[in-house]
Amino acid sequence: MDEMIAKVSEASGVAPDLTRKAVVEIFSFLQREASPEAMDALMEKIPGAADFTDRMQQAAPPIGGIMGLAGNLMGIGLGMAEMQAIGREVFAYARTVAGEETLNKVAVSVPALAALG
Repeated sequence: MDEMIAKVSEASGVAPDLTRKAVVEIFSFLQREASPEAMDALMEKIPGAADFTDRMQQAAPPIGGIMGLAGNLMGIGLGMAEMQAIGREVFAYARTVAGEETLNKVAVSVPALAALG
């Protein structure tokens, strides 16, 4: 995950420590919302993802799905533009390391993501 954090931080322009907190929130949300099979496939392909499991379990659960996630991200200090940049970069990285098919399985298993188009 350190590689992901570094790439997402650099591409989004958000400090690495804040990027790390945001990635924990995003993956915690996905862990709760996506199908277990889809998330297992994704986490298996992201280097260092297993090390993030404890942090993801400790993240505050968002209330209200994706809007709750947005609230959690605002709570750690991100603005809307930063949230969008980090989200875009997390999915771009995941697509690169896990492949389009794996990422699509995660996305379609989360109704809130499907609704975003």
